[in-house]
Amino acid sequence: MLPVSRLFIPLCQRSFRFASIRKVSNKPSTTAKSSGPLSPLKKYVFTTYVNFIKNYEFQLEKRFPSAFKIYRIFKVGAQDLYRDIKLFIVIRKKLNLHNRNLRCLTRKELELYYQMPKDMIRVAPVLLISALPFTNYVVFPLAYLFPRQLLSSHFWSIQQKTQFAVLDQKSRLKYYKPVFRCLQAKLRLVKSDPLYISWRRCIALLGSGLHPNIRKIAKCQPLFSTGQVYHIENLSSHHISCLLKMHNMHFSWRRVKNLVERAKMIHLLDLAIAEEGGVPCLNNDEIRAACFLRGFNPTNTNTEETIVWLTQWIELSSQLKDDSWSFILHLPILTAYNHPSNWVLIH
Repeated sequence: MLPVSRLFIPLCQRSFRFASIRKVSNKPSTTAKSSGPLSPLKKYVFTTYVNFIKNYEFQLEKRFPSAFKIYRIFKVGAQDLYRDIKLFIVIRKKLNLHNRNLRCLTRKELELYYQMPKDMIRVAPVLLISALPFTNYVVFPLAYLFPRQLLSSHFWSIQQKTQFAVLDQKSRLKYYKPVFRCLQAKLRLVKSDPLYISWRRCIALLGSGLHPNIRKIAKCQPLFSTGQVYHIENLSSHHISCLLKMHNMHFSWRRVKNLVERAKMIHLLDLAIAEEGGVPCLNNDEIRAACFLRGFNPTNTNTEETIVWLTQWIELSSQLKDDSWSFILHLPILTAYNHPSNWVLIH
């Protein structure tokens, strides 16, 4: 876990402490009970005040629609962020009770566990700067104008989530061909392997605009295991760089380790989906998010085709043996390189 989250969680807890204060203030006090019933005048004043508070947001929205839109975005987003931070803390405690075994987590818990550190890092500068006097008048409108760069997904609309996912996928697709060329370049090194003919056919199909079926792909998985040509430790520096860009990851000195961690994360999510009833048990938004994560653009395909593609991916991932994490990292090429839904974004 990144150190910034340890600083960020207490900050958010202090920032949203008003929620607990409001809850306490709503509890009836013993003093009020002992004072007897309210007089008609006090009851009238109290009722008028409550109605005013209830209609206050409505009047704001009516008089200042643009300003209220920004207010509502940040209000709902802050509430969702605070809720997920509390869930993230619960997940961390659950992991500690299970000796850091990620298999104890559900699919939604896994998604939150991997995504929350990134979201907290992204939104932390906005919250920190807005805590300074008068800076919120500048920071919040600026964050509203650049939500993709300055805000987490908690503050995005459904349309923005899809739009930003498509932009990320379009950026990733630029590196599909370089990764495929790296696979092609090492084909000659596999000549002595019994799987050479099968792997050559897979590469030939991909090069001709088609995809091999999942049985052929699964058959070639041993080429990505320990000691083999396509194992993560045997890939060239250029190959590793292209994989990082294809998976929309930042460069760092732990490049190989970060790629392995991403492959493990995807694999654990695949196992969780399979254990919880498979792809048909997911709703449409969850299916689209899962496809984007795995390098497939679902926006131009129907639901049935998307379910079939994701089901085949999970079937391949569930059959993973040894430490063939490189196989998971190259599955976007093997299963979606020539898919029309991806090609439409770059052609």
